[in-house]
Amino acid sequence: MSTAASDAIRPPIVAAGDAGRDTFAYCSQQYRVVFGAGTSARLGEESERLGVKRALVLTTPEQQDLGHQLGAGLGDRLAGLFAGARMHTPVEIPNQALNIVESHDIDGLVPIGGGSTVRLGKALSLRTGLPPIAVPTTYAGSEMTPIIGETTNGIKTTQHSQDLVPDTVIHDVDLTVSLPPQISAASGLNAIAPAVEALYAPDANPLTSLMAENGIAALARALPRIIGAPANATARRDALYGAWLCGVCLGAVGMSLHHKLCHVLGGMFDLPHAETHVIVLPHAVTYNAAAAPDAMTPIARALPATNAPQGLFELARRLALPRGLADIGMPEDGIARAAEMAVRCPYANPRPVERGTIQDLIAAAWRGDAPTQH
Repeated sequence: MSTAASDAIRPPIVAAGDAGRDTFAYCSQQYRVVFGAGTSARLGEESERLGVKRALVLTTPEQQDLGHQLGAGLGDRLAGLFAGARMHTPVEIPNQALNIVESHDIDGLVPIGGGSTVRLGKALSLRTGLPPIAVPTTYAGSEMTPIIGETTNGIKTTQHSQDLVPDTVIHDVDLTVSLPPQISAASGLNAIAPAVEALYAPDANPLTSLMAENGIAALARALPRIIGAPANATARRDALYGAWLCGVCLGAVGMSLHHKLCHVLGGMFDLPHAETHVIVLPHAVTYNAAAAPDAMTPIARALPATNAPQGLFELARRLALPRGLADIGMPEDGIARAAEMAVRCPYANPRPVERGTIQDLIAAAWRGDAPTQH
């Protein structure tokens, strides 16, 4: 690797006290990551290492052909393909796939695709205990987390279990090169969200703070270059690396207001997952800025920007991503309903979650306003 390429992914030096935690606990996730160009060719080797004899490949309908292509690398270990993954993981989808698992004597899962497919793999792993080998093709980062959200009757609920972490993750930079620039941008900004929240999570620690800042910086640097030159291999590598780090953060510390809002909005209105995170993030950060000033500095430094919420909003603008929830299909009469749902069982957050201010936040995000103090 050249010196310039190495510098592009070199983390900043952060001491424990600088990260805001002199006393902390850190729990390492147990998984194997295979990272690089062309690494999906090692799918058969990785399945053999795990002792998988009959694997079920999982994809969305749109990525079925890719599933067949990569699944061929499993050889006689390929037992079938289920191409029904859907956004927000409606509970009936993993139940359908479970019928295939049980009727075909499946002993391993291979989700290939973005967050929807990875979450389907987690849902099946939770039900069966089968080992997943995740092959992500976007920058969602959800393959690195022990968290799953499933939707039942418009309500999205999450579960947290170490059993949800894939046994192996194959990060193949080559699989992301064909991801359209706008989808890449939305996926990458979505990945930044857990790193932002990791910096002010109650269980934050120096290691996750280091990964969070480095992950944000890698994505903020890479995404504009991908818009300008989609085939830029260095930019694609940096974006996948950043998404990996940001996903690890979500797996290591708790979620806060931003994720609660996005779970509510996505589940209630079936909004596109990544774009919802892109729009809500600057407003959620603004809401928490005064209560978590120490977190704002590394966020702004990583972007780089002088103001963390405004920097996130401007990055989305530079990438020509939607700015308002109205632009992605949320009805205006849903604002009050969403606020009411968001204050129920709130996630841990630096600032108390109050219905009136949360409704103002959602309304501003619905209109696409620049972030201002709520």
